[in-house]
Amino acid sequence: MTYKELLQSINKKEFQPVYLLHGEEAYYIDQLSSHFEEKALEEHEKAFNQIIIYGKEAQSKSLIDAACRYPMMAARQLVILKEAQEMRTLGDLKPYIEKPVPTTIFVICYKHKKFDKRTALAKALKKSAVIFESKRMYDNKMPGWISDYLKTKKLGITPEATRLVAEYLGTNLSKVANELDKLAINIPSGSTINDQQIQDQIGISKEYNVFELQNALGQRNTLKANRIINYFISNPKKNPLVVVIASLYNYFSKVYMLHFLRNSPDGEVARTLKLRSDYFLKDYKMAARNFRPAKTQQVINLLKEYDLRSKGVENNSASEGELMKELVYRILH
Repeated sequence: MTYKELLQSINKKEFQPVYLLHGEEAYYIDQLSSHFEEKALEEHEKAFNQIIIYGKEAQSKSLIDAACRYPMMAARQLVILKEAQEMRTLGDLKPYIEKPVPTTIFVICYKHKKFDKRTALAKALKKSAVIFESKRMYDNKMPGWISDYLKTKKLGITPEATRLVAEYLGTNLSKVANELDKLAINIPSGSTINDQQIQDQIGISKEYNVFELQNALGQRNTLKANRIINYFISNPKKNPLVVVIASLYNYFSKVYMLHFLRNSPDGEVARTLKLRSDYFLKDYKMAARNFRPAKTQQVINLLKEYDLRSKGVENNSASEGELMKELVYRILH
């Protein structure tokens, strides 16, 4: 089942005896678990018929006993195993999964990784459970997700603001949703969020961020690039070198690819580069004009070198700030 399909079935109270919610992205698993808690039982039924157990403290025998119990003064009971990846004897649940009790809704929440399909328990689940895999969100999908999420709050967002949020909050959907929820409280319904509001409400600088650094480097604007780097050095917790290098590596890799796509239509180029929007293609074209293929390849090699140095390889004394300044100098010269 997809997330939307499963959500709809929960809201309609169309339940199955066993569910496996697993995968790398914890957000959807947490959301579905919360919906089970909210919708499976009436409020007055929860005291006797809702059981939540965490994997670290779960014992297979007591968990099976709980799942086999019949509901009290209710049509069903709900048993949720949270953090199932922490349960050492998870495989011992196989006999119950093969013959679940119809009046129990048993939900297994297995987070941060895929469930191993090779196990006997996985084979039993495949036969008798509803399975939902919560896949990791990729960078190029985040702008669409952010926009869609804000639509549920009756808010819009500009491409520039989306770009800031996606880059600085990353692909951790729980973290992003939490920040957007706080943002929505302070923005009137029907508004379109801009980068200034992102700066004011979330604390992301619209002038001193990795996107502006990318643009400054792409334009070969030495003064602006050094100004941003000095800001990063004075705010190391917000702008760690490893994150800056990863962003620049992604940026210059796309600039390098662009050199081999010069004769392709813009739409095709944007899709190939996995750009969040065609809107940003002009920035990459400018960088490609300023960084010929050989120089772009040299920059990529530099980023690999400084990534290793930031982790202590062949670097015994230079601080992160010194490495950052040196890296930017070598990129521009």
